[in-house]
Amino acid sequence: MGDSWINISGRVYVVTGGSSGIGKTIVEELLNNEAVVYNADLNEGELKHENLHFVKTDVTNSAAVNELVEQIIEEQHKIDGLVNNAGINLPRLLADASVPHSKYEFTEGNFEKMFAVNVKSVFLVSQAVTHQFEKQNYGVIVNMSSEAGLEGSQGQSVYSATKGAINGFTRSWAKELGEHNIRVVGVAPGIMEATGLRTLVYEEALAYTRHKTVEDIRAGYKSTSTTPLGRSGKLSEVADTVNYLLSDRASYITGITVNVAGGKSRG
Repeated sequence: MGDSWINISGRVYVVTGGSSGIGKTIVEELLNNEAVVYNADLNEGELKHENLHFVKTDVTNSAAVNELVEQIIEEQHKIDGLVNNAGINLPRLLADASVPHSKYEFTEGNFEKMFAVNVKSVFLVSQAVTHQFEKQNYGVIVNMSSEAGLEGSQGQSVYSATKGAINGFTRSWAKELGEHNIRVVGVAPGIMEATGLRTLVYEEALAYTRHKTVEDIRAGYKSTSTTPLGRSGKLSEVADTVNYLLSDRASYITGITVNVAGGKSRG
């Protein structure tokens, strides 16, 4: 049964990358609140629900994105909100002093892939959906950022840069689209509980870039000594925030990025 306070029953939302990680939890919570969800991902994932529609979509391809939006409008006649969640992270160094040009230095290919998935897709999907929002004279875009985009992150400079770009989109689009009753907000998670996306390959790369071991990296997730609340975040806490921001309960919130990170900061 949905949360009557949130009151998003029957609303239609698009979530990119909704088959795994934070995206999957966001989709689950939207479904719990009786929303209709279109998951735009390359892999369908395990979630099944009468209100869940999977559309295999390369969100870096404009033709695929336009087909996605056209299908939703044909089937639902509206879109109430968009969650730009699709993203990838490849820990790498700008320059590897130990082994110059090693596999842990950024390449043009790494750079282009991360910006395509993390930034280009946000532009393409947001533009396509906003054309519908402007016809409706309402809509909400939630851009999934990261604490790394606010503070920077050792070994993750390009990922951090992509999320910094997303923060710029959020602030700028809020100013452009407010006159059309369209809100644009960001959500920046901090250290979160483990998901299937935290692979050994990822941990090995991050450990190398920080001159640590994989065991050190895993211990860092658990210690959370830099987080005032003293624990990792729950994926459900991010999903709850997104659901709230998509709802009319957040109707006067736009142009900001909400840091869901337990108070973690540089200080």
